[in-house]
Amino acid sequence: MSGLYMLIGTLVALGVLVTIHEYGHFWVARRCGVKVLRFSIGFGTPLLRWHDRHGTEFVIALIPLGGYVKMLDERETPVSEAEQSQSFNRKTVGQRIAIVAAGPVANFALAFVLFWCLAMLGNQQVKPVIGEVVVGGLAERAGLLSGQEIIAVDGHDVSGWADVNLQLIQRVGDSGTVLIEAQTDANSVTNTYSVTLDKWLYGAEAPNPIDELGIQPWRPQATAVVAQLDPEGPAQYAGLQLQDKIIAIDGQAVNEWQAVVNYVQARPDTEVQLSIERAGQLSDVRVGLTAQGADESKRGYLGVGVAGGEWPADMLREVRFGPVDAVLAGAQRTWTMSALTFSSLKKMLFGELSVKNLSGPISIAKVAGASAESGLRSFLNFMAYLSISLGVLNLLPIPVLDGGHLLFYFVEWVRGRPLSERVQGYGMQIGIALVVGVMLLAVFNDLARL
Repeated sequence: MSGLYMLIGTLVALGVLVTIHEYGHFWVARRCGVKVLRFSIGFGTPLLRWHDRHGTEFVIALIPLGGYVKMLDERETPVSEAEQSQSFNRKTVGQRIAIVAAGPVANFALAFVLFWCLAMLGNQQVKPVIGEVVVGGLAERAGLLSGQEIIAVDGHDVSGWADVNLQLIQRVGDSGTVLIEAQTDANSVTNTYSVTLDKWLYGAEAPNPIDELGIQPWRPQATAVVAQLDPEGPAQYAGLQLQDKIIAIDGQAVNEWQAVVNYVQARPDTEVQLSIERAGQLSDVRVGLTAQGADESKRGYLGVGVAGGEWPADMLREVRFGPVDAVLAGAQRTWTMSALTFSSLKKMLFGELSVKNLSGPISIAKVAGASAESGLRSFLNFMAYLSISLGVLNLLPIPVLDGGHLLFYFVEWVRGRPLSERVQGYGMQIGIALVVGVMLLAVFNDLARL
């Protein structure tokens, strides 16, 4: 079933996003008087085709990994004198810029609409209450305490842990201070804490900002009874079974699951002894822990999951907006995610963030399937994020991409004449090499994660 969700989720997401992107080009081209010869979703053998009254051919092709809008252009094919006024290359620089920019703009507009819908649908969030503050961590040095609820990060209000993580991840690779506002239930007074950063998580492969801040979110206590086993994990190989209850680790008694997690994560690539209770019988099992992450972020891995405890009602909040307020919420979310995507690409370019965070088609397909399986809200959220990524990537000033064409047109606007075809040809060759290189890197990262 997961494979079916992955297939359908990927096809729907890519189909909608590519269609919206190309329709942006198409719609503005028509408004600028350009004749559109073909509007294609996908590449390769046409599966379905038809024509409208303007003579435009619409195509749905076999390979659903993109699309294109082919316009009348004298640089590509001979154009009759009667149709020259409808040729793309005859339009003003401003019109050509508008046509090319319309694709990415359409992606940002789609993300805004999706975030607007999600804001109205609402979602349930866990209050960002601190469970434990790690001794010696950044949060402890700043003075944050267990039991406090985080109200804002860097001046931005937060209503759940996802908001906290979103604000913190924007500071990856930075130096300076993060301002965290927090308060306790017993005291409505909000205090501000300054967390000092020094190239925080610089070059990290899989940054986990909340953990690295030295904070563990409050969670209801869960008993250490095995409810899930990673089929390739250390616990499975050691012989643990479902419903086994872990009562001690290396002789230290444990009353709840978090104690096991803390102990294991602090001991990557070591062997531990688990005392377990199985069907009323006690026994000891030795398990060789593996590691996840690298360098300073390396953590021990056991490969066990447990059933979560029940969340008390006062730790949950429903966040929902009316149609008007949702407009602002959608716009803010679109702006924040767009800025974060641009910032992340810049940080990868300068080594502040590892390029191993770059994802390719395999990761996109996996996330598409998981989000589709999780429900409508999750899938719409995924589509909004992916639409922003598509818009941002297309705006990069790399020839072949929309941003590269925009770069050529802006240069033409400033110079008063276009760059020579020779220079543009060299630019296209460089652009193709860059795009292919990035795609290969993304696929390599995907395979490495597998």
